[in-house]
Amino acid sequence: MPTIPVSVKHAGKTHQIQLDTDAPATSFKQSVYEVTGVPPDRMKIMIKGGVLRDDTDWGKVGPKPNQTFMVVGTAGELPKPPPKPIVFLEDMDDTELAEALSMPVGLKNLGNTCYMNATVQALRAIPELQNALKDYIPTTGPQALLTGAMRDLYDSMGRTTEGFPPYSFLQILRTVVPQFAEQARHGSGPAQQDAEECWTQIVNSLSVIPGAVVPGAPVRKKFVEQFMTGEMTSELKCIEAPEEPSTTMTEKIMKVSCNISKETNYMTTGIMSSLDQTIEKFSTTLGREAQYTQHSRISRLPSNLMIHMVRFHWRRDINKKAKIMRKVKFPFELDAMDMVTDDLKRKLANCNGKIKEIERERAERRKVRKKMKSGGASEPSRSSATASASVVAVSDTATTEDVPMSDANTEQDKGKGKALAAGELEDEEAVREREKQAFIASIDPELKADTGASITALFELCAIVTHKGASAESGHYIGFVKKDAFHPPRSYLEEGDEDWYQFDDEKVSVVTQEKVSTLDGGGESASAYILLYREKRL
Repeated sequence: MPTIPVSVKHAGKTHQIQLDTDAPATSFKQSVYEVTGVPPDRMKIMIKGGVLRDDTDWGKVGPKPNQTFMVVGTAGELPKPPPKPIVFLEDMDDTELAEALSMPVGLKNLGNTCYMNATVQALRAIPELQNALKDYIPTTGPQALLTGAMRDLYDSMGRTTEGFPPYSFLQILRTVVPQFAEQARHGSGPAQQDAEECWTQIVNSLSVIPGAVVPGAPVRKKFVEQFMTGEMTSELKCIEAPEEPSTTMTEKIMKVSCNISKETNYMTTGIMSSLDQTIEKFSTTLGREAQYTQHSRISRLPSNLMIHMVRFHWRRDINKKAKIMRKVKFPFELDAMDMVTDDLKRKLANCNGKIKEIERERAERRKVRKKMKSGGASEPSRSSATASASVVAVSDTATTEDVPMSDANTEQDKGKGKALAAGELEDEEAVREREKQAFIASIDPELKADTGASITALFELCAIVTHKGASAESGHYIGFVKKDAFHPPRSYLEEGDEDWYQFDDEKVSVVTQEKVSTLDGGGESASAYILLYREKRL
């Protein structure tokens, strides 16, 4: 049997616990901590031949039922039990179940772990990741260990209604990435960590998850490579030696940086400045360091795009990271056409224009149907209704200045609205099926064959990790996730829900999009630090 009863002896007291020989040693240390109060990083568990390590193989130790383990270490405060018992969904009646499912759960702060909690919540906004984790079978190695722990954490969060304590995930994260086990320089307890670094380490570990099966593909790619990884093509030209041939290189990227300077007011401005910049490197022509222009564009867009607001920089005068407080506006809808190569732009153009056209028409029909529903009027039947013939042409040319998209309609839109209000509404399902076929026909064949790649370059903001405070070594991280990531619209009338969930550790609340729009910085208040954009879908 993988689970056996054992005893642990510490400070003259003996405690009975269960040992799961299929789980890592870190899991056993966590169980010992819960009964002795000795933190795992200060704990020594004596076994035959030495001390239990985090990577110890239980098969080589050969523990026996009722065996006693000696524990050495100074106890701290014991983990406090929850104020009220955790209730699992299977133990609820129908009324309690309906109420519980309306709100996702938060994560308890285990001592400066808000950076991890906010990151874990933001990653829940990727539906493909949730599905891939459910099917994931852990293998061996540290990355597989952390990925399995994340799968189990999401599963546990989905089966309870109370703030969940992520003890096991945190312990494994600190084992896989020792940096996150560092102690604070001043005072006691774990040090505050960087949420962007946490995001990077978790996503790197998730790279062990197999990707979607593509018929005819010689090799099955990994999930992260398909859905979260892009490619950046950069051209370098020497300014001081124009005769020197330019060099081109392509690299894989899992984020796009937004540089923030005193001229940066909008996110897209900061992104474009990071794509076009001047750098110094060794010139073989001049035999010394020289200045080069670096012109970069994205040659593969993933369907899930992470934007990193570069708000922390190293200050040599104070010898630590400082925060850039500047207010930088971010869009809720991002058109990435200006960020891609000319070749990719040609492939995206038709689909980019088509989805904008369809969305404009759907928004107009949605307004009319809601008015009809609130006014008590019934929708026209499929046999008597006719489709609106007017089509709004939307330019697929994006500007480098990120100006909020206008909701104002053209004269043609207004005329169409009057016509729709007069009753020219076809059955919505029939219209959408026709739109779907037109949209599919506009997809570039090469992009369609590239599973997980963006086919429209049009994204919507779905998750944010914010930082509150003036220093990278302190402050507080909070996660925000768009509500429809947890509750997809049940009908076309529910589309356009703009509410968000705010995850302040275990405290979860609903906030408006207007509130989220204020997370653009300008002081020590919560500032957007990580922004996750997902490709818009029909």
